[in-house]
Amino acid sequence: MNIAIDVMGGDYAPEAVIDGIIESIDLLTNGETILAIGPQDTLNNLFKSRNFSNSQVRVIHAEQVIEMGEHPTKALSQKPNSSIGIGFSLLKEGKADVFASAGNTGAMMVGSLFSVKTINGIQRPAIAGFVPQVDGHYAIMLDIGANADCKPEMLAQWAELGSIYFESTTGKSNPRVGLMNIGEEEQKGSILAQSTHALLKENSHINFIGNIEGKDLFRNKADVIVTDGFTGNIVLKMGESIYNIMKEQGMMNEFVENTNYENYGGSPIIGINGNVIIAHGASSPKAIKNMIKLCKSVVDSNVCQKIKAEFEEK
Repeated sequence: MNIAIDVMGGDYAPEAVIDGIIESIDLLTNGETILAIGPQDTLNNLFKSRNFSNSQVRVIHAEQVIEMGEHPTKALSQKPNSSIGIGFSLLKEGKADVFASAGNTGAMMVGSLFSVKTINGIQRPAIAGFVPQVDGHYAIMLDIGANADCKPEMLAQWAELGSIYFESTTGKSNPRVGLMNIGEEEQKGSILAQSTHALLKENSHINFIGNIEGKDLFRNKADVIVTDGFTGNIVLKMGESIYNIMKEQGMMNEFVENTNYENYGGSPIIGINGNVIIAHGASSPKAIKNMIKLCKSVVDSNVCQKIKAEFEEK
């Protein structure tokens, strides 16, 4: 397994990414390699300054960097030798089994769409976020920001994508699918929510349990939570704020600790012909280590191939 990592992506790159890679070495087994992408001299000097050398980490030279504020499409076309550009090239050529970055989210999404491309039959891929539950488990929510304006058919597909991902990575069969809405009643919500509800209700490929409300987000009512990217992004970031607020007030427990984004490492893009992980821009070494752990889980689960097989049969 080759895990490609954009060392130059993130608010604290490259140092935090280098330290996260070093901390993750104990996660690797024989035959697993981290491909650290970035300026060769810079990366080698950082590893050297930490007295680190390991044959399971290979430096892949990339002379350009896409900054966080750059326009995604322009940056990718103008900087083909960037760490993100090289990462997608490795993934597309089969030299990497997964590519992950804490860098420019837009560039990661655009790269996914135009490099490895969307799986046939899927209208739009989605970014899935992990939502901690009060019983210690987690649910996944999609979309969390890739698609602000959505059609009911897109949300209906995400319900299937999320179900396949959840079952493949957790081993839990027949995951419960809930539609985020302003009420439990079938007729509640926007035109988008009502139309999506009708599609999900008739979908025999999923275990649809109906609408769930914001108060149900952490209550283990659903394993897969479906919503548009605009709503999902707001809900996820509100949830993330719990950790910092509670920490500031000295009110920590297991559930609050599980709201810390560092524990999840990143969010997979689901519905593309490859494994891509987007990490939080403020990723620390701990978050990078867990990002690499997530990369391993996604590859080991073979979820991308399972999604392709499911949609190719239709």
